[in-house]
Amino acid sequence: MSTRTIGPEEFTTSAIGFGCMGLSQGYGPADDAESVAAIHAALDAGVTLIDTAMSYGEGANERLVGEALRSSGRAREETQLATKLGIMRTPSGVGLDADPARIRGYCEASLERLGVDRVDLYYLHRVDPRFPVEESIGAMGQLVADGLVGHIGVSEVTPEQLERAASVHPITAVQMEWSLMWREPETGIVPTARRLGVGLVPYSPLGRGLLSATLDRDAVAQSPFRAGDPRFNDAALTANATQVEALAALAAEWGLSAAQLALAWLLAQGPDVVPIPGSRRDTRVTENAAAMAVTLSPEQLARLDAAVPPAGWVGDRASFAVPVTARPAV
Repeated sequence: MSTRTIGPEEFTTSAIGFGCMGLSQGYGPADDAESVAAIHAALDAGVTLIDTAMSYGEGANERLVGEALRSSGRAREETQLATKLGIMRTPSGVGLDADPARIRGYCEASLERLGVDRVDLYYLHRVDPRFPVEESIGAMGQLVADGLVGHIGVSEVTPEQLERAASVHPITAVQMEWSLMWREPETGIVPTARRLGVGLVPYSPLGRGLLSATLDRDAVAQSPFRAGDPRFNDAALTANATQVEALAALAAEWGLSAAQLALAWLLAQGPDVVPIPGSRRDTRVTENAAAMAVTLSPEQLARLDAAVPPAGWVGDRASFAVPVTARPAV
């Protein structure tokens, strides 16, 4: 198994993780049995980092992950379990809540849904502008001291917010969208994270499926996450297909799938990078995990950069700003 050690407190996990959001939301109806099989396939392929959040499916995703881990027959210490607090999805809407006074309650509720007594990596899913990030991170740090959490991460923060968070407690990882089709983090959060010794955990490393070279227009229409993304509107999708074709051609030449090449490119960006692709199909999960064994040469990376240039993509990423609503009831 290929592993990586990230963060100032040396958190060791598989080089590729498994992102579970799509098993419960964003990509149309899902089948729980199929989703459990996908998680089992990830574990069987050597993936040990399983990433979920309290907001995914309004808690259903954490329950699903807990069930999948229990039915896998693996000991708890064989996996690294990550979840998040801060984004609230309820029948009344989506909002933020990272009130320091409520963080312990959110953590305890996540632990109960997961069926564990400790989570290995606990993320602040989004900064709640009602509270200084230092206060939210301070409350999360107390969870570490109390043994409920192993490590702390943050998601979708600015460089300045990451600096402030790290001033309060060691930050193991920062999540952000990063892939061949979205390179903005390379001039934003990535340099700051590396200066602070914070690991990089890219989500949507396959561009919401586009970089797999298997996505059709029907799948775009069926997914709220894709349908609302400017990179997936008709004109942009047509233009971006040219980039995907170039990616797929190089992948075929090198005996890889397009998804494997896209993931191998991310892994080649540094030993502090742990992408977390997700899929509902166990065969795709196994295929993605195989990218951990791929090492791209400098010559291959140069050819890829020339064939699939950053400037060749059309459409800005959808905004991930979450409107602040009234604090939802627990």
